[in-house]
Amino acid sequence: MILVEAYDGRTTEQRWDWVLSRLQVVDIGKDEARQARRLLADAKLHGHKYAIDAVLAVLAVIARQQKGQVTVFTSDIDDLEKLVPDTIVVKKV
Repeated sequence: MILVEAYDGRTTEQRWDWVLSRLQVVDIGKDEARQARRLLADAKLHGHKYAIDAVLAVLAVIARQQKGQVTVFTSDIDDLEKLVPDTIVVKKV
């Protein structure tokens, strides 16, 4: 979903494919959904008011599972930083 959000309409299909070829895209399942729910609850970001934060929580879960240096790109830096440890770099798209 973050990849779709990042698309702005000015990017050519060829450029889009180039960017995608350099990213790791992972599938999510029930375990990741459970972990994301816990992260949101711990950060007191739950309920329909925080629907977009639910997507960020899943992103945070996936970021936490990666090995080595991790950088996450998002348009919502403030909320994502609440969900990941300081070792994960969060950058604005």
